Amino acid sequence: MSTAVKKKPFDWVLILCWTALVAFGWLNIYSSSYSAEGAVFLGMSGRAFMQLVWVGICSLLAIALLHWINPQIYIGLNLWLYIFVAALLAAVLVIGKDVNGSRSWFVLGPIRLQPSEFSKLTTALLLSVVVGRFDFKFNLKGILKILLIVGIPAALVLLEPDFGTILVFCGLVFVLYREGLTGWVIIYAAIAVILFILTLIFSISVAVTVFFGFWCLYRLLAFRTKKDYFRPMLLYLACIAALAVIEYFLVSYEYISPAAALLMAVGISIAEGRRHLPWFKPLCILIAAVAVTFSVDYVFENVLKQHHRDRIENLLGITQDLQGAGYNVNQSKIAIGSGGLMGKGFLQGTQTKFDFVPEQSTDFIFCTIGEEWGFVGCVAVLAIYLIMIIRLISRSEKCPDPVTRVFGYCLASYLFVHVVVNVGMTIGLMPVVGIPLPFISYGGSSFLTFTAMLFVFIRLERR
Repeated sequence: MSTAVKKKPFDWVLILCWTALVAFGWLNIYSSSYSAEGAVFLGMSGRAFMQLVWVGICSLLAIALLHWINPQIYIGLNLWLYIFVAALLAAVLVIGKDVNGSRSWFVLGPIRLQPSEFSKLTTALLLSVVVGRFDFKFNLKGILKILLIVGIPAALVLLEPDFGTILVFCGLVFVLYREGLTGWVIIYAAIAVILFILTLIFSISVAVTVFFGFWCLYRLLAFRTKKDYFRPMLLYLACIAALAVIEYFLVSYEYISPAAALLMAVGISIAEGRRHLPWFKPLCILIAAVAVTFSVDYVFENVLKQHHRDRIENLLGITQDLQGAGYNVNQSKIAIGSGGLMGKGFLQGTQTKFDFVPEQSTDFIFCTIGEEWGFVGCVAVLAIYLIMIIRLISRSEKCPDPVTRVFGYCLASYLFVHVVVNVGMTIGLMPVVGIPLPFISYGGSSFLTFTAMLFVFIRLERR
């Protein structure tokens, strides 16, 4: 006598979160385009209508992924999908359309497709298979594989340039941390960002001096019971004092302090090495920190575009241009602040109605939510994202298949970075880099990519 095997149900919590965000997003897209396009709402030129088309396409895709498409197809074709999208990233550099200084889109009539969004899906798939299978280890060979998988699309995206997608790829470090990568990598990255900011705001000398101050404190706390570190600690403090004196009396010689700091790092490392203490790793860290400060000017002037430099300087308070680089963020903060606790009501936002905030239906749609739905609406949206991310991590941890687990963490990391950066730039805490709010912002490529990733995970997890 045969017994039927009961299938595991779909994760309806994730599906309901997706439905709520999509519906709420469409309402805000309609509101943000109402004054300019309300009269042609049912015409092909209306953004609200086009988003409805994308909702229909993504809904069909979700159903297909849940019921019709065997997961083994896209898992087995992960490498070919990755190569195909990488080819699109290369092609868009040649035949793509330049929009706002970035050559990132293919234009097909009324539809614009952004390959960099699709690369998030294919990179996550390939990374999940490589890390989840083949007895992966974080040795030199394994790290090179990861750098190659993430580095190829990241390099092509950087040529467009699309710094928002680069930040999203950086978020994959959380996935690798879950799979065994040392947490020091995240700490080192945070230190590099801090040094970059200190160098921009103040100077190379100040950044290096502050770093060595924290380095001294760390060594003192980490080895406070070891007498062998007493003399090196005194040497640290003496050299930092010397750097301060050099900076005070020789202000015009900006590079003397970093040079002295580099010599100090070598001297201290040798002194510690003579006492048979670990010295090579601290030496590399100290040299790398000094090198980061030296590279700031080159990266800022030669890698970043002028509008990116203006936005970063405006964010850090180096310059203030409320009519130029800082206009979007300033108007966005006005819109969000004017919403108060409960908001002005649907279609009642004055900042929205009179189109004060550019790109309000795409990158700055969160200010529409803040103005019309208030603090309560903002918290509700962020709560749904939080539920999705926690749910993805929870379900991934319970899944016995490592490929599904890694893929779930990739999606959670993508969502986290997108939400943090998008909301952060609308309230003036992050630089404006052009990154959409998943499932809410207008645009087909991002909507299609995140929908595909979510329902691929739901199907894989059910399996």
